[in-house]
Amino acid sequence: MSDIIDDTSAEDDWGAAIAEQAKAEADALQAAQAQAASAAVFKDFSQQPGKTETHNDIEFILDIPVQLTVELGRTKIAIKNLLQLAQGSVVELDGLAGEPMDVLVNGCLIAQGEVVVVNDKFGIRLTDIITPSERIRKLNK
Repeated sequence: MSDIIDDTSAEDDWGAAIAEQAKAEADALQAAQAQAASAAVFKDFSQQPGKTETHNDIEFILDIPVQLTVELGRTKIAIKNLLQLAQGSVVELDGLAGEPMDVLVNGCLIAQGEVVVVNDKFGIRLTDIITPSERIRKLNK
């Protein structure tokens, strides 16, 4: 009678081992599929030369707000001179009249342009766009 019990427990152990192996294989397959899906979302498009079609992956970032700044010029001023500023005071900037203004996105120069007035509102007409390679080169400095 003890031989029958031993055979049954051996069969149970064998079945449990097979079930455990099948579960491990299924988990590994699921992990590989999840990794492939996440890699597809974050793939580097610059490594696909000649690929001209746009992908829908860019739609994930289209609604992210960024800070756009148009810079007329800059200057350094002492705190005592800053405290003396009043209405009508003039602060001299390093930019020259008629010189293109810098257009920055999150502090990174992306273009230059000139001031325009449209319907009594100021705007900027972009005259020179900084190429992505130039932007990357400036970031590396």
